[in-house]
Amino acid sequence: MSQILKPKQTAFCSVRPQPRESRPSREEAERALRTLILWAGDDPDREGMRETPARVVRAFEEWFSGYSQDPEEYMRRTFEEVEGYDEMVTLKGIRFESHCEHHLAPIIGQVHVGYLPNTKVVGISKLARVVDAYARRFQVQEKMTAQIAHCIQTVLEPDGVGVVIEATHQCMTTRGVHKPGVVMVTSTMLGQFRENPLTRREFLSVIGNPGSSLER
Repeated sequence: MSQILKPKQTAFCSVRPQPRESRPSREEAERALRTLILWAGDDPDREGMRETPARVVRAFEEWFSGYSQDPEEYMRRTFEEVEGYDEMVTLKGIRFESHCEHHLAPIIGQVHVGYLPNTKVVGISKLARVVDAYARRFQVQEKMTAQIAHCIQTVLEPDGVGVVIEATHQCMTTRGVHKPGVVMVTSTMLGQFRENPLTRREFLSVIGNPGSSLER
């Protein structure tokens, strides 16, 4: 089921990561992973596992690189010479990989973004970078949907923003209830996307049937 969130005066863009100096060292992180391997019942010193703590730390640097990125900065690189273009701009099917903050399990899916320009447009690659900046953090899908939408609305100041995310959650498919094939769909509509049914309908028509593409 999708949800449409009301606009809020909340600084969704302003979530700041922990300062680098306050984080554990790489050596401490690797020791923690050795402890988890031991706790799981294996030997971190055997040949196949010897480099695993270092590999996992390197993987974490990639998976959670969003903490070192500023989504607002991407959105500030705009263009105003658009010959008065004020129709909907839509970027659909932005693939992402994230991790659930409850179980650290992968969330894999795609984001559809639409906005109605006021006086500025942004390069399409910047929209994808905003998605990645939020996805590469510990996440909840509902929160990520709102973060992307409010970041675009706050910085670009369009007449409206629509964001739809469809994703599968490995915390549901590989543990717990073990229900593969389930797609979660969330949405945030702001400005004209919320207030004008025709604008919302046009956006949803352009992106197609949310959830269907992940079921194939």
